[in-house]
Amino acid sequence: MVTNINMDYMEPITNKVTESGIITIDPADYYVKGERVLFDVKSLLIEEFLLREKDFREFVKTNNWENYSGKFVAVTCSNDAVIPVWAYMLLASALEPFTQQVVFGNLEDLETELFRQELKKINPENFRDQRIVIKGCGDIHVPTSAYMELTGLLKPFVKSIMYGEPCSTVPVYKRK
Repeated sequence: MVTNINMDYMEPITNKVTESGIITIDPADYYVKGERVLFDVKSLLIEEFLLREKDFREFVKTNNWENYSGKFVAVTCSNDAVIPVWAYMLLASALEPFTQQVVFGNLEDLETELFRQELKKINPENFRDQRIVIKGCGDIHVPTSAYMELTGLLKPFVKSIMYGEPCSTVPVYKRK
């Protein structure tokens, strides 16, 4: 069946999402580009259990830290060995001149910290009395903590916060 459509009588297509005034924030826009590396102290331990200070200090002194140039580094110990705080301090001191950033923890902790720092740069005043959608899915992994950080940052300023896509959202907050 073929239907004739009279173009003179067609109403223009409107984008109701655009007209709604909803602002979409994509947390992935705050992803810090750069290589992430995990430095595991476990490999420096005797039988993966004991840290010998003399050997550890020698490693810190002689290791080629330039291998970490420009990278983001998470320093951790992946087993249950008790590592003295000074050991992590020595590693941070050795890595700092070469890296973009050093954090204590795993790669997820590193990602959380990078997002936290970037989100702190947002001026929430720019979103005063706005309706916000914080975008969900994307190609870049965004830690749950970033969504929580964004919510806490924006809530005192905005009319509402939703999660998802403008065409399909989950209400999170609405000012009374």
